[in-house]
Amino acid sequence: MTIQEQVDYWIDLAEQDLPVADSLFKNGHFMWCLYIGHLILEKALKARYVKDNELTPPKVHDRLKLAKSTKLKLTKENEEFLNRVTDFNIEARYTDYKSNFYKLCTKDFTETNFAKIKETYEWIKKELI
Repeated sequence: MTIQEQVDYWIDLAEQDLPVADSLFKNGHFMWCLYIGHLILEKALKARYVKDNELTPPKVHDRLKLAKSTKLKLTKENEEFLNRVTDFNIEARYTDYKSNFYKLCTKDFTETNFAKIKETYEWIKKELI
């Protein structure tokens, strides 16, 4: 697979996840919306990693670590948000955290964070050009 085919692969996967996350939000499944949202960013960052490093992306799920392995120009706000989104993975998957995260995922909380996920995703995609 060429570098561009690998980039396209990761972006295609993220694009497939976006309507799923939208649907979850519209149906009130807020925790799972944010969980899928964090996957969208992970896949976009892996696309960027491939483009910048011409290597298969590492099997890590830390969005900030992935982002710092690319040529993206990160702001402090970007870094803080990517750290927060990484927490969505842990909090949605592990029973010890799941109950608290479920309570945290109100409609407003999810709407704010999902909008920021989509904004960040579009920024990463734009930077792939």
